[in-house]
Amino acid sequence: MPRRHPPHLPQTWLFTDARLGDALFAAVAALPPGSGIVLRHDELASGKRWRLARRLARTGHLLLLAGPPALARRWGAAGVHLRQPHAKRAAQAHRLGLIVSMPVHDAREARAARRARADLAFISPLHPTRSHPGAPALGRKAWLRLARLAGAQPVALGGMTAKRARTLYRASSASGLMPGWAAIDAWVNGARR
Repeated sequence: MPRRHPPHLPQTWLFTDARLGDALFAAVAALPPGSGIVLRHDELASGKRWRLARRLARTGHLLLLAGPPALARRWGAAGVHLRQPHAKRAAQAHRLGLIVSMPVHDAREARAARRARADLAFISPLHPTRSHPGAPALGRKAWLRLARLAGAQPVALGGMTAKRARTLYRASSASGLMPGWAAIDAWVNGARR
């Protein structure tokens, strides 16, 4: 069966988390038009998280919710970010017409993303990152291998900057891949410039 990727998936992404604090909307403002946002903020109470999701949905960026597909649909997100233990929910997300993204850190997770028919694979960490202190970086060669194995639109995460994204894009073009990139700190730092 041929892979189906929704048209016009963003190339640039912001991952939200609690450490962004008050800088969240400055980071959102630093995103290029038509970017994507993955809303995590798992620690928020449901009502506060819903209000944050509604506010982010109005920014004009594509919103994915880390959580159950039914909740993503009810909250008006375009898709769902399924952590590996919840990969079996991908079928439900597809039935609901949601974009499905999954994290990929190793070959086992890349194969799980392929089986789940994920539209996006956030492959990390490409470079050392504050989000996973002490975690070994994949490096470009291993990252490309996981990107091919996942069978989804690959997105680099982990220590990413616009400059590193351009370098990865050039290095990947021979493989036929057109990777996107995601960050937390790069957008916060961009907002502070």
